[in-house]
Amino acid sequence: MSYLMKGFKCHSPVMCKVAGSLFKVHMLKNTLSISEQQFKISRVFSQLSSEKANSYNYIIVGAGSAGCVLANRLTEDPQSTVLLLEAGPKDTLLGSIRLMWKIHMPAALTYNLCDEKYNWYYHTTPQRHMDNRVMYWPRGRVWGGSSSLNAMVYIRGHAEDYNRWGREGALGWDYEHCLPYFKKAQTHELGPDQYRGGNGPLHVSRGKTNHPLHQAFLEAAQQAGYPFTDDMNGYQQEGFGWMDMTIHQGQRWSTASAYLRPAISRPNFSVAEKTLVTKILFQGTKCIGVEYVKNGQRKKVFANKEVLLSGGAINSPQLLMLSGIGNADDLRKLGISVVCHLPGVGQNLQDHLEVYVQQKCTKPITLYRAQKPLNMVRIGLEWLWKFTGQGATAHLESGGFIRSEPGVPHPDIQFHFLPSQVIDHGRVASTMEAYQVHVGPMRSTSVGWLKLKSSDPNDHPIIEPNYLSTERDIWEFRQCVKLTREIFAQKAFEKFRGPEIQPGNHVQSDKEIDAFIRQKADSAYHPSCTCKMGQPSDSTAVVDPQTKVIGVENLRVVDASIMPSVVTGNLNAPTIMIAEKAADIIKGLPSLQEKNVPVYKPKTLETQR
Repeated sequence: MSYLMKGFKCHSPVMCKVAGSLFKVHMLKNTLSISEQQFKISRVFSQLSSEKANSYNYIIVGAGSAGCVLANRLTEDPQSTVLLLEAGPKDTLLGSIRLMWKIHMPAALTYNLCDEKYNWYYHTTPQRHMDNRVMYWPRGRVWGGSSSLNAMVYIRGHAEDYNRWGREGALGWDYEHCLPYFKKAQTHELGPDQYRGGNGPLHVSRGKTNHPLHQAFLEAAQQAGYPFTDDMNGYQQEGFGWMDMTIHQGQRWSTASAYLRPAISRPNFSVAEKTLVTKILFQGTKCIGVEYVKNGQRKKVFANKEVLLSGGAINSPQLLMLSGIGNADDLRKLGISVVCHLPGVGQNLQDHLEVYVQQKCTKPITLYRAQKPLNMVRIGLEWLWKFTGQGATAHLESGGFIRSEPGVPHPDIQFHFLPSQVIDHGRVASTMEAYQVHVGPMRSTSVGWLKLKSSDPNDHPIIEPNYLSTERDIWEFRQCVKLTREIFAQKAFEKFRGPEIQPGNHVQSDKEIDAFIRQKADSAYHPSCTCKMGQPSDSTAVVDPQTKVIGVENLRVVDASIMPSVVTGNLNAPTIMIAEKAADIIKGLPSLQEKNVPVYKPKTLETQR
């Protein structure tokens, strides 16, 4: 500082001291100011550096049926870094699937449907059209999501479901643009053809038990006048046949097995379990990352490209609303700052409802004896040893699709046949030798919604499916019972048929059947459509056909919630297809397409079959 004092002359010693002191104070202030600015700049750079170290190209929320697919496909590019966050645990113990037999043994599926450990364990509001019953909704909270809990039935839906999506605003999601992604995902044990895939990660197989009751069911359906179809996922959905299942070499083949584990060793891929994402982070309307809680600690992680929500039809809309995207009035009431008014979030909730029609079996050939403790031990040991035997199947090996009445253009009723009796989601043990069919309408006109209960991410949302709220739905369920009884009355079941257990012979009139449905129908576990895909001009749409959330940047939803309307069948296969197709969209690749693939149409719509 001395060179700054040169040329300064002081004639009074006192003045000189004062001037010198003032100058030192002034210079000290300047120095402190510069240091403070440097400190602020340093802190910003440090923060940016920390964020860069704690940032990825893509963050995927939810390691379920869609999230595992996205993680695998996006990390195929070694330049793309991906973080996958899952609220639940791994689906293995000490790296072993045998030690997690409750997930991986196909026959053990009811254990986790009834256990909170791997399950969100949701419940609906009391259903006013169903005697005020509260309905149980299991949803996967584990690697693989609901594909680690489901009944492993692989059903794609009907070609017309996807053509309808196109008409509903999901342009580019018609059948010719979706079929190639079903095939890309799949390796079918019967080999590839015009409809099946042969090189995908998802192994699909047929049942191996050849159980006499499955044979009787398929024979009875044909005696009732319905066609046999050799592939309900191929040319002809309509009719009865053998089910495809996501079972490979006697093991459940979830998306964790098919997609996540093969990608886990890639250096550009990170995955965290037991990590609850509580909020999406925004700068204005630009999504920059997420906030999450792990081991009781709240942390943030950043995405320099996109955040992809794959939490499913309940968790994805819940997280959007918790983060300020939804109906602005509802959010403000809960004290949530609004990022984007998007009233369709949580609306348009659709599900499949089903009922069990049960018949006593006169021969001891059902799965009743297999459920005795000693037999269960024997079955379990065989599966643990070589993945074979009665533990290696979910036993839902036959089923079918039919039209409820003349004039219906494609099937609107689905059947799953089981050579056993299920009571209360499997939470109550079977009481007798019996067989049953799960039957329900596929395109119900009742539509519901879900909303936040509070701003606490740990609170389950309010789920209102609004079941059986239309006369059409009530009529279709009556048909389900009548048409099932007709099949069970055929000659093929003569040597097995005992008294009807459920609904029971005392239930005959429409009024009695309606009462039975209200008391006994349950969810088929197919919630969907709560973040509907459509055009930005559609006020009820949440994502556009590129799966981008409307009104914000760098945020997508990829799971069953983006279906514009529910498909004709189970949802796992379509959800995997959605993620396969979305992965190509995210990568900027042109959509696969297969034109003019033939699809069966009934010769006449003047008859029901």
